[in-house]
Amino acid sequence: MLPESGVQILFDLQDQNLQLLEQLFGVEISARGTRLTLRGDEPQVSAVEGLLRDFGRLVEQGRRFSPPELQAAFRQIAEGAATTLDELFSHQVVLQTTHGRIVPRTRNQAAYVQAIARQDLVFGIGPAGTGKTFLAVAVAVAALLEKKVDRIILTRPAVEAGEKLGFLPGDMQDKVDPYVRPLYDALFHMVDSARVEKMLDQGIIEVAPLAFMRGRTLSDSFIILDEAQNCTAPQMKMFLTRMGLNSKIVVTGDVTQIDLPPGQKSGLVEAQRILHSVDGIDFCFFDERDVVRHRLVRLIIEAYQDTQEDGTPTNSSQSTANRSRRGQ
Repeated sequence: MLPESGVQILFDLQDQNLQLLEQLFGVEISARGTRLTLRGDEPQVSAVEGLLRDFGRLVEQGRRFSPPELQAAFRQIAEGAATTLDELFSHQVVLQTTHGRIVPRTRNQAAYVQAIARQDLVFGIGPAGTGKTFLAVAVAVAALLEKKVDRIILTRPAVEAGEKLGFLPGDMQDKVDPYVRPLYDALFHMVDSARVEKMLDQGIIEVAPLAFMRGRTLSDSFIILDEAQNCTAPQMKMFLTRMGLNSKIVVTGDVTQIDLPPGQKSGLVEAQRILHSVDGIDFCFFDERDVVRHRLVRLIIEAYQDTQEDGTPTNSSQSTANRSRRGQ
């Protein structure tokens, strides 16, 4: 039996939550009112029963779940990243923005947010869609609203795939805007657009390409370097040494998507090699289990991981095919 409010949450999105549970655990679930009946192998049925008991208890205690948050939790438990909902949510960090609260959805995301709170320099490394940049911007916005920092600086290297900045139309700002647009998108998700524009005008928020950081000392600031895999090693050293007093730096990137010309070393790869043992610096890693975009993004990442450079499948490709058939 589930509380009525729990049934409403679980049956949200045209029963997608129940369908996901069936796919993840290999069981059949039928519902009559607030009573659910499970059929399948005993270990799987027992696991889902425990999960639903946890869920019902948390709902009765007043805990509310968004559909994406709940579905991410189901996946984490099915894959063994956690054993109970309590384990996932007991130490949950909530970030408050002007558009509401933002909550990490996976164990790696929670560890990442906690590392940013604990350290002044954190690297977030992993594939697309794992929340690296989004969560870093959320922590930055929360810090600004709480007056822990005076400004937010968001930057990216301007690395092109086949075309040069000089060929693009417009003035310098028009040329660099396409490279920093994802950072604007994250900001507008958390703060009213009019307020963002005002803060940009006042210099409280700055969004600029990495080249604009040279020669500066960034104090009382929350600084985020995104797409850091496309920094060269000298650029990375230049950027990291911009840190001033009372500042935090978060560096995010995906080392599988390096767009630098052949022969140039990625600054993110070099930083990981050189700085991994430096006290006061944390490296946080993400994988396909942390993807919070459309479910196909996760399957795409897995498919690429399971294919060798020459295009032939690896030994694990069959497992990806099986995952795809199950709809995971």
